[in-house]
Amino acid sequence: MKTYSAKPTDVSRSWHILDASKTPVGRLSTVAASLLLGKGKPSFTHHIDVGDYVIVINAGSLVVTGNKVANKTYYRHSGFPGGLYKRTLRQTMEIDPARVIEHSIRGMLPVNKLRKARLARLKVYRDDQHNHSAQNPVPLHIKQKGSK
Repeated sequence: MKTYSAKPTDVSRSWHILDASKTPVGRLSTVAASLLLGKGKPSFTHHIDVGDYVIVINAGSLVVTGNKVANKTYYRHSGFPGGLYKRTLRQTMEIDPARVIEHSIRGMLPVNKLRKARLARLKVYRDDQHNHSAQNPVPLHIKQKGSK
């Protein structure tokens, strides 16, 4: 018996909807990253992109636990001396809440040539309105901590 290896022509993608207002950002990001990778599929192959499309809605009402809103800091650097820029989670949420989710999911994907294509299949929206109803996305319920 030979080991199955998926081919790019064999890939079939489905669409999933995740609600950011019901789940903490870390739990949401791990589920989204797993869907983008295609880890739950029996045809998963490391070197072929077999993941699904993921739509994240209600990014504006993101759930964050603890004191992360005030303490979590995002850094970026211009490349010039003294060019370090800092923003807290609260400041980033005011500017663009979708960036917080994209940054979190991007950090959970492996760093290789497939990451850009996987992130292109991630769609994040500030509220519950999206324009992908023609693709018949399936709402995915994420299990809450402590619930059965």
